[in-house]
Amino acid sequence: MPKMLSGKKTQRYSVEFKVKAVEWSYQAHRSVKGVAEALDIHPFMLSRWRKEYREGKFAMKRVKKAPAGAKELMKERDEINRLKRRVSELQEENDILKKFQRFQAEERRKRSDSSGNTGENMG
Repeated sequence: MPKMLSGKKTQRYSVEFKVKAVEWSYQAHRSVKGVAEALDIHPFMLSRWRKEYREGKFAMKRVKKAPAGAKELMKERDEINRLKRRVSELQEENDILKKFQRFQAEERRKRSDSSGNTGENMG
């Protein structure tokens, strides 16, 4: 029976590319999804490569050269994530300061209300 041809072309990736992608995905500050997006591959594919890597299906060659542009993209993504975390921290600090400011204003109002009532009985 002849082989069926479909319109889809499958991309072939080198073992070096797969190993480097897997190694990046195991770094603590990176996620599978983030690495997959940076390398323009589907996260499920990267997960499958991670499984194959754990099972020893890849020749464990050390890769010195990263895929073109991916290393720079990963640095940018790491910086964006770091800045997002910092913005979140600053927003939380700002919210706490606003709550404290409201609390202080309320305390001042209570003190001024209670001290103003003593002059009514004099007269």
